[in-house]
Amino acid sequence: MHTPTTVDASVDSPARRRLPPILRRAWYGLNQAFRRRIAHTGVTPDQFTALRTLLESDATGLTQRELTLLMSSDPNTVASLLERMEESGWIERRPHEKDRRAYRIRVLPSGAAQFETCRTIALKLQSEVLIVLEPDAREVFLSQLDLVAQACRTAADASPRAQR
Repeated sequence: MHTPTTVDASVDSPARRRLPPILRRAWYGLNQAFRRRIAHTGVTPDQFTALRTLLESDATGLTQRELTLLMSSDPNTVASLLERMEESGWIERRPHEKDRRAYRIRVLPSGAAQFETCRTIALKLQSEVLIVLEPDAREVFLSQLDLVAQACRTAADASPRAQR
């Protein structure tokens, strides 16, 4: 991987494309479109992500900490999210078999049904968004975006936490 030794200030020129505003516009637009399209289901985009992550992970369930890491989210946000999902009957928390402080979170059949309804909508939206790219470029784009996401995570992990 190439590591810059100096910072080129011209990359931040308003006349150039800049990563943060582009990522934010893309995320915000996609999130708003998805939120509006699934509003009738009572599921939020974050809840959909939690359901997807749980369903695509270990069948025994994940701990809240594991889910938080896999979702790249904040622990307090995930705690609140899970509380609402449990109240809706979409997930259950069972005591962890080894760690008395942890719970295993699993998706219940009603949560799986909600996920499948929203998944169909998500796939349609993804197809609509990615249609702007040539078919051969779509997988390359997603692969490169994944590399950027990994680099962002690495940068966050390497950054000192703010002192309170």
